[in-house]
Amino acid sequence: MTIWPPQPDHLRRPAYRSLAETIVRAVEAGELQAGERLPTHRNLAYDLNLSVQTVSRAYDELIRRGVIVGEVGRGTFVRTERDDPKPPYLPDNRDGTLIDLSILKPVFKQEHLEAMRSILAEVSVDLPETAISSFRPARALQKYEAASRKWLKLCGLGSSPQGLLLTNGNSSAMTVALMTATSPGDLIVTENLGLHTLKPLSRYLGLRVQGLETDDLGIVPDAFSSACERGAVKVIYLMPTGMSPRAFTMDRARREEIVRVARRHDVLIVENDAWGPVQPDRPAPIAALAPERCFYFTSLTKCIMPGLRFGFLVMPEIYEAAAANRSLVTNWMATPLMADIGARWIENGTAERFLHDQTRHFQERNRIVREMFSGLDFRASPGGLHVWLPMPGSWTEETFVALARQQRVAVASGSSFLMSDTSFEAGVRICLGGEPEDRLRFGLNVLARLARSQPEPAVLTL
Repeated sequence: MTIWPPQPDHLRRPAYRSLAETIVRAVEAGELQAGERLPTHRNLAYDLNLSVQTVSRAYDELIRRGVIVGEVGRGTFVRTERDDPKPPYLPDNRDGTLIDLSILKPVFKQEHLEAMRSILAEVSVDLPETAISSFRPARALQKYEAASRKWLKLCGLGSSPQGLLLTNGNSSAMTVALMTATSPGDLIVTENLGLHTLKPLSRYLGLRVQGLETDDLGIVPDAFSSACERGAVKVIYLMPTGMSPRAFTMDRARREEIVRVARRHDVLIVENDAWGPVQPDRPAPIAALAPERCFYFTSLTKCIMPGLRFGFLVMPEIYEAAAANRSLVTNWMATPLMADIGARWIENGTAERFLHDQTRHFQERNRIVREMFSGLDFRASPGGLHVWLPMPGSWTEETFVALARQQRVAVASGSSFLMSDTSFEAGVRICLGGEPEDRLRFGLNVLARLARSQPEPAVLTL
């Protein structure tokens, strides 16, 4: 007897769970193949004499379990291995043979290592007992909240009574924000080239993701509004200050337009401001414009040093208890030792000094890019951590990345950041912080020479 399509009288109660298990068995038996399109909610409901809500609940459960994927505008499909995207950055470069311009990180110098060794020596003398003995987040972390709010003020957030959660960096904060703001089956909209970890995380949480049209200022407000009119959008996820692969920075007017659309359609906002105030003369965060609906996060990781995983999630007070509970089940709490180091550096001025150093380093590195890429079409935010190089002439991403790798330079393919199955501007992301300046110059020289040449006729793969 075949498993798929199921017979209505073979389904047990609760019907949504029985339908979900039937689809799982059909996939395991090979009756539903990887990549195969499933019937629409309405058609399957009609065939099985079920309600559309029952089928939707079954599909949502399967999305949450990673069995199927939903693609806005295309339908629902049995998950394939290619639905787990490879990271855009180089997974391993321990031998240092490649000049790694694929991973986004701040500049790291000997002075950072010396500062960390020094603070660890200091902490060893007067580390608070609660930092190593308490299982209660409030008791272990409460003393670091004042320093955290001091840093957030530097990021452009005032002292309004917003909820605050201390986290183990940006990834932890993002996970908690999405778990708090959404429920399985909800729709998130974001830039069409966005954060590469957003798509898999959303799938694990049973969420749908749709990429929206962008221009040189970010998401086009009309595209956002149209998405809301086509269906219920729960969250818009934004990287408005240089973080998007295409390195755009929203001006204040665009931020205000996005907020107006979000308020009109009652959409929550998740704002990723991972490298915080590294970029000079930036507009105020969206969270300062719409504190009643915005989840904002940043950390010291991207703007101070990679190993300092200490972050901050700000949200409307009504969500604070829920966010704390989500943090408990995913991370329990921010690591008190990292919080202690981060708070000490904020209070004694070390964090701000390193911040100014990073700003200076990236302004200089962006100047080097402008010099070496003169005449090429590229995009960068002022003082940003990366630049975007659209594919010139007949270059494809695959060929450009492969030839660069042959010449010992690793960059990130633009397709790694694609949020929806739509057309997009092919290009590569080139990160500026992960290598010493001399190696960065060498790598940029290789990339500039490739961009000014024509690709070989032969198709190259990595």
